[in-house]
Amino acid sequence: MPLPHRVKIVEVAPRDGLQNEKAFIDTAIKVELVDRLAAAGFQNVEAASFVSPRWVPQMADGAEVMARITRRPGTLYSALTPNLKGFEAARAAGVDEVVIFSAASEAFAQKNINCSIAESIARFEPVAQAAREAGIRLRGSISCALGCPYQGEVPASAAVDVARRFLALGCDEIDVADTIGVATPAKVRAVMDAVTQSVDPARIAAHFHDTYGQAVANIVAALETGITIVHSSVAGLGGCPYARGATGNVATEDVLYLLRGLDIDTGVDLDAVVDTGQWISAHLDRKSASRAGNALAAKRAA
Repeated sequence: MPLPHRVKIVEVAPRDGLQNEKAFIDTAIKVELVDRLAAAGFQNVEAASFVSPRWVPQMADGAEVMARITRRPGTLYSALTPNLKGFEAARAAGVDEVVIFSAASEAFAQKNINCSIAESIARFEPVAQAAREAGIRLRGSISCALGCPYQGEVPASAAVDVARRFLALGCDEIDVADTIGVATPAKVRAVMDAVTQSVDPARIAAHFHDTYGQAVANIVAALETGITIVHSSVAGLGGCPYARGATGNVATEDVLYLLRGLDIDTGVDLDAVVDTGQWISAHLDRKSASRAGNALAAKRAA
């Protein structure tokens, strides 16, 4: 299949990228991060999470972040909502899209959300219904669709099953996630080909972590199967608290550099994203994990 002419990038750094940071990040920094990313041209920014502060203390200020950001017309601001209480808080905060989640691995579902896959989907039925009634976009995320830290291999049929369940709930978009970054292009092609036989590829997003340095290659493989939505995190921020050794999401700067080289339009300003990656990394007192971002920043400074 030929590569697409345009790809939508969902920028996940403000939520997925920052949620595991141990030191609390000032709300003003989170707000500026969201605003910088929206200004760079992203159509969709994952801005907050409405989970219990006991479980994810870093995301406790989600409502304040949503209240203080400068809304950019044409940008979808998403938030993770684990239950109806979280959904109601997200709706009150004015989010454009709510994200629900399950896993393709029974072992991961038990470790991550303390229930079976089927039970996790059932728990989200009231959230899905409430989202439909409120006219709020609904996205479903499938963790460990390409490998699990507890059970190892995950059959493509497991990802297909969860995707079908999310589709039945009314999800507008479904993320197929390599949560621990173990996939290689052949596995990506197999899983995406299987999932897109049941779900329109225009509604499937690829979410890759870069633990083994395969994320950029995996994105190309996903694009070759008809996928046109890709998740990434500026400066490669993020990880998974339930997957030992799992590094961050693929860096947005690296993805943009790849897509620019393939002559694929994203509508996103790479230079602005490089600046943002360097800025947030400085605030976190670490070097950016983006190879392209660091190289481009060094080239400009030379």
